[in-house]
Amino acid sequence: MKKPEALRAHLLAAIPELKRNPDRLLTFVEQGSMRSTAAPGLSFEYAYQLSIILTDFAGSPDGVAVALFAWVLRHQPELMTNLEKGKDAIKFEADILDNNKVDLQITLPLTERVIVKKQSDDHLEVSHLAEPQLTDHQAATAMQVYADGWLLAEWTSAEPTGVDIETPHPGPSRAR
Repeated sequence: MKKPEALRAHLLAAIPELKRNPDRLLTFVEQGSMRSTAAPGLSFEYAYQLSIILTDFAGSPDGVAVALFAWVLRHQPELMTNLEKGKDAIKFEADILDNNKVDLQITLPLTERVIVKKQSDDHLEVSHLAEPQLTDHQAATAMQVYADGWLLAEWTSAEPTGVDIETPHPGPSRAR
């Protein structure tokens, strides 16, 4: 699993209080599962709850939230782009120790796709796939649909209003 350490490194780099006291950031993987299908190959997916605990934290919880959301947008974007999945996906609990410190626990569901490919010398190579990234909408353009040389439909696409998730075409010719 790569995401717990990546999130830990991100929070340590982003939050001054944690830079000064990195031992106050704890991470735990809980309720984990591994799933593979009967499709050819041994590729699989990890799914788990990641718990992040900040002990005796004297920084701003707002800073933690913004840094966390910036990481989630890149590494688990469906928690933000899918309103149904995201409405209660990221949870927290806080134990208020005094006016300046809290113990803060944040939990979020994470998944990681792991590709296992047989190489030419018959060994298996494991690689973790990055999440599809958000990209800007394409500019408005004229669209046309043809079949057998006949124009079936035409329109102008809408102006951009946000971002889309880039989904690479899943074909055998896709280069890595």
